Amino acid sequence: MNQVRSPMAAALMKHFHGRTVFVESAGVHKGEHDPFVDAVMDEIGIDTQKTRPKTLEELEEWEGLNFDLVVTLAPDAHHKALDLTRTLDMEVEYWPTPDPTLAQGSREQRLEAYREVRDMLLMRIRKRFSRASTGNE
Repeated sequence: MNQVRSPMAAALMKHFHGRTVFVESAGVHKGEHDPFVDAVMDEIGIDTQKTRPKTLEELEEWEGLNFDLVVTLAPDAHHKALDLTRTLDMEVEYWPTPDPTLAQGSREQRLEAYREVRDMLLMRIRKRFSRASTGNE
C-alpha cells in the first residue's frame, strides 16, 4: 500500500533533491495516510501531513509514466512496476524495505520501526543520488 515506505522515500527525495528532480510516490494499492509517518518525518524537519496516498494507476493517468527511474520498495510493487514499464525506456530499481506497520509493541516500539525504515531510506537515497547530483562520491 502507498502509505508508509513510498511516501517517506518521496518526502526525503523531495527534501534533498526536489529542486533538481521530479519525484512522485505511488503504490499497488491505495493506503490511508499514516500518522506515524508524520511523527518520524517531523523529527527530522520534513512535513508529510499533506501527502495523499495514490496508486500506480492514478499516477499513470495523471502524469503518464514519464520517469527516468522507478524505485520500488516492496516485492509486489516491484513486479507491478516491471509489468507497467516493460515497453518503456526507464530504469527500475528494487530496494527491499521492511514494512514498519508490522511492528508490535508500545507506541515507542512501533515508532522505532518507522525510524529504522526512514533512516534506511535516507541512507539509500544519499548513497544512490549524491553521486548523480554532485558527481563526486
